[in-house]
Amino acid sequence: MRRTDREITVREEVDEIIRGSDVCRLAFAVANEPYLVPVSFGYDGRCIYFHTAESGRKIDSLAANNRVCFEFERDVQLITDSKKPCSWSFTFESVIGFGTVDELVSPKEKTQGLNEVMRHYSGKTWEFDSGALNAIRVWRISIESISGKRAKLPKGS
Repeated sequence: MRRTDREITVREEVDEIIRGSDVCRLAFAVANEPYLVPVSFGYDGRCIYFHTAESGRKIDSLAANNRVCFEFERDVQLITDSKKPCSWSFTFESVIGFGTVDELVSPKEKTQGLNEVMRHYSGKTWEFDSGALNAIRVWRISIESISGKRAKLPKGS
């Protein structure tokens, strides 16, 4: 990381940023073509969970290459300067990482993965009928590496 003054080195702080984010962005790479997509997600402190339709570009990308890059951000605020356009900036907290994706296929695994997603947004556990489970695919990203970064408001702002 070039800006080590902005690096977040405490894993609990990285986890807090993930848990405080609304969207996970997933980047796929297939045949030298990148593909980036926002997804709803769940996080258990070790893995990231998301779901998809039964087919589509994400599925095709994962079939070709199950390695992904993921990104989270929160507390983004534009900082302006009425006199110097090159002084504009942002405050933010972000997390970027890499991992491998595996599909969860048993009803028990799919329910667990979907409940990670639902707990993130609702704070509670849900029951899913077999029709709902059969209509979607559920995935788990095993995190291989992760880093965090933040930029705060300048002092005196």
